[in-house]
Amino acid sequence: MNEQVAFTLKGRNPDVLSCIANLSNDEVFTPPEFANRMLDTLERAWAASNGGASIWADKTVTFLDPFTKSGVFLREIATRLIKGLEAEIPDLQERVDHILTKQVFGIAVTQITALLARRSLYCSKHATGEHSVAKSFTSDDGNIWFERTEHTWVGNKCRFCGAPKAIFDRSSDFESYAYAFIHCEDIKGRLGELFGGEMQFDVIIGNPPYQLAGGGGGTNDSPIYQFFVEQAVALDPRYLSMVIPSRWMAGGRGMDDFRKTMLADRRLRDLVDYPNSAEVFPGVDLKSGVCYFLWDRDHKGACSTTLIRSTEVVGPIERNLDEFDVLIRDSRAAAILNKVLSFKEPSFEDMLTGDTPFGLATNFTSFELRAPVEGEVKVYASSNSGRRSGAMPRAHITKNTHLIDTWKVLAPKAGPGNSGGHVLPDAVLGRPTVAEPNSVCTQTWIVAGPLESQEQAEVVARYLQTSFLRFLVSLRKVSQDAMKGVYRWVPQQDWSRDWSDKNLYKKYGITDEEVLYIDSMIRPMDGILV
Repeated sequence: MNEQVAFTLKGRNPDVLSCIANLSNDEVFTPPEFANRMLDTLERAWAASNGGASIWADKTVTFLDPFTKSGVFLREIATRLIKGLEAEIPDLQERVDHILTKQVFGIAVTQITALLARRSLYCSKHATGEHSVAKSFTSDDGNIWFERTEHTWVGNKCRFCGAPKAIFDRSSDFESYAYAFIHCEDIKGRLGELFGGEMQFDVIIGNPPYQLAGGGGGTNDSPIYQFFVEQAVALDPRYLSMVIPSRWMAGGRGMDDFRKTMLADRRLRDLVDYPNSAEVFPGVDLKSGVCYFLWDRDHKGACSTTLIRSTEVVGPIERNLDEFDVLIRDSRAAAILNKVLSFKEPSFEDMLTGDTPFGLATNFTSFELRAPVEGEVKVYASSNSGRRSGAMPRAHITKNTHLIDTWKVLAPKAGPGNSGGHVLPDAVLGRPTVAEPNSVCTQTWIVAGPLESQEQAEVVARYLQTSFLRFLVSLRKVSQDAMKGVYRWVPQQDWSRDWSDKNLYKKYGITDEEVLYIDSMIRPMDGILV
């Protein structure tokens, strides 16, 4: 038995792939333990659909990681196949050669990850190297391909991924981040060019890049993981499994069509959701959390959903994902929401303005720190130095002028802190402000109004602070921002009376057990108005 083949079967302690640092929050290395969770889910699904047979004992099954980085998926797949095919291919070297040349394939995302993935899978940065455990390759790349790919510019953006030309049209000294898997017209034909012949993969699995790496970071970076999912589905594999940010479930820039397609796709067999991304990727903070899914080409039915938050596991529960226009991550929350929606009341969203209610940006400073005089309005503003108010000419306000002379409530556009809801209990919303007639505000807030009196405005403001309302908002809020759309499931009330959690829970038939659940999710406010 070749000594290098023997090395692949030895335990690795510590496993280097559990220790390496991530390239960025966009290209995250998958811990081996988590990759194996995904492979376990695949194994169970294969067995359930194939009379209990093991996928690892089938020498005809082909696997593709189309965005390999550390090579962890390919390595763990190969490890399982080496054990599973032992009876059919007793000779270890022959077995390893068959697996690495006929069953396991990868496309690297960068030159450095190509070398890393080959080192993980072949024990050599070159598949034909002296120390490679594979002895049948004729090219250094083996079955892990990488060549620099360029963006295709149409105007100022890439036609495939939307990358801005101003940032990514640069010299070859820098990575292009034009990922080969999503930068082509005919993906099936392209894979035939890369690996030879007509390639049809049974399993596509991996962890795609999440957004345009090198784009500057922050909330303005565009997600791209949906393009990898769509391209993989177009290949029509038997199974598809990916780990992606959970933000697609209820938000994300440009994700509406992708979300609608995912929720309606009855081929989604399993969905496992982690609201705290650090539980999957230590040291990585993705505000929406992360999830992995298993798509089964031959599955037509409900999806088995599991939510994992620390030691709490909810599920697996069979659910139809398209019950709502966004995915309710916890089935307990869906039951509460259905009670509220059964009343068919007008939505609080209809009382709210959109972003920048009076046309004044968050950093607006063209006002004087004093009370307004005739011809001026009071302006509420907020900055790093705190909330403040001043006076500015009334004539400068041209947007939502019908709200200037009314009572209104200012609801903070961004929630407190920056946990994205994965630190519980969560406040969800910042504290509202009652604003009098002859007043406006900056983009820091959105506005609820017009309201008939100060008393009515104070009722609305206290309603905004209830755990009931903030819980309903949390079901649609997957980032720090709280725009009007997150209030869609919040019902309007009779503003002639006060509303507390106690009488709201009574009105909607919320049980004691459901109240305890809401309390575990939502941090109470003290009801003080500002």
